[in-house]
Amino acid sequence: MPAMRVLDSTLHYEESGSGTAFVLLHGNPGSSHLWRNVMPGLGPGRLLAPDLIGMGRSGKPDIPYRFADHARYLGAWFDALGLDRVVLIGHDWGGALAFDWASRHPDRVLGTAFLETFVRPMEWDDLSPQARERSERIRTPGTGEERVLDQDLFIRQAFTGGVLSPVSAEDLAAYLAPFPTRESRRPVLAWARQIPLGGEPADLVARVEAYGAWLAGSEDVPKLLLTFEGSPTLLIDGKAARWCASHIAALETVPCGTAGHHAPEDRPTEIAAAISAWADRHHLR
Repeated sequence: MPAMRVLDSTLHYEESGSGTAFVLLHGNPGSSHLWRNVMPGLGPGRLLAPDLIGMGRSGKPDIPYRFADHARYLGAWFDALGLDRVVLIGHDWGGALAFDWASRHPDRVLGTAFLETFVRPMEWDDLSPQARERSERIRTPGTGEERVLDQDLFIRQAFTGGVLSPVSAEDLAAYLAPFPTRESRRPVLAWARQIPLGGEPADLVARVEAYGAWLAGSEDVPKLLLTFEGSPTLLIDGKAARWCASHIAALETVPCGTAGHHAPEDRPTEIAAAISAWADRHHLR
């Protein structure tokens, strides 16, 4: 797993193959480990899966871990590797970061595939009662720290409850390894508190609206939405998928079966096959 000096820290990433760059971006509280069973099925190409700053094996600089911080480090990594004309694949916050980067570098993007991510600002009423209560607690000073920083339960639950089949003990250990201490879990809490809900955080909502305009207007960039069913943890349900179909240009939607929010754990083969077939249809490699 190579590492690269980026700004004042280090970004680790998985890399294999050659040719068109396919960049796979994970979300919270994951790492590039999320893509381990997807990458082998993607077919030819230069496959790159970085650990976001503060996550996985990447460095943990003393920063707030806001969206803008992640975007800055990730953008510096793209530039350091000279990545151009890339295909972006994003899950959760990785999808939002992919959209954000694409909207600011439209001439460097061939296409984007995404799943379980933030395609628009959300309202509190969009959440289930359970999800709303969880988000309110995490955003409450003191309570959020207790739930996310003082214990590793938030991370454990992501890969036991946020999937249909809990991951193996070995894989759970890999997800927990980057976050052994209270301080090391700061990026996880920061992400959890930034979900764009009810107009807050305002700076992030503005970025989501900006990349939403790019998603709506980029007719020349093929896009692929992977959808799932069968879990209350899903972020993009049928209603959200229909919204995407009517608001995102050049979009194809492929159902990939039953899964939880961390769908690459439940459906890696189906995800890889859908992305590979889409890339071939559009001659992206």
